[in-house]
Amino acid sequence: MQIILALVIGALFGFALDRNGATNPSVLGRMLALKSLGLMKAILLAIGVGSILMFGGQMAGFVDVGHMSVKAAYVGVFVGGLLLGAGWAMSGFCPGTGVCAVATGRKDALFFIAGGLLGAAAYMVTYPAVEATGLLNSIAGGKVTLGTVPGAKYDGLMGLPGDVLGIVLGLAFVLVAFVLPERPDGTDGARAAAE
Repeated sequence: MQIILALVIGALFGFALDRNGATNPSVLGRMLALKSLGLMKAILLAIGVGSILMFGGQMAGFVDVGHMSVKAAYVGVFVGGLLLGAGWAMSGFCPGTGVCAVATGRKDALFFIAGGLLGAAAYMVTYPAVEATGLLNSIAGGKVTLGTVPGAKYDGLMGLPGDVLGIVLGLAFVLVAFVLPERPDGTDGARAAAE
């Protein structure tokens, strides 16, 4: 049943990504160039609502903290994030949008996925050398979060209740999603689509 539920949720998520334009590299490129922020607004809104529901569910006892996993912080995460961002900007796809784009029939996304798989294979082959550089050593105490989560086995950096902090950050994301203009340069949608 869990696999069926995962497939249904994944299909719905992929459908939402496609409907928001996230499977189109041109839309992603305009977002990353800060020319058209519709997709960014949708992403911020989704993160904000998800955060409010998750942390609110924790406070209400509907979500078990034991199911959450915090990964240790290390320099390699930041290096990987920079590489992911650079690849996203160059290709117009991130891993999730690339898979969804293949499902819509985009052939360029196949090359993106092939490149990602080759990159993962290269990382596996070079893992001992990467590990020897110290990039994978824990920093900031390893498993830490901004706020303290009740019942968790890791510390919070700020000493604030993590549930409350998660809801506040979620509300901030929702607010930013509503305040951001669709087009920072003031052009209308028809003109931007023609560019």
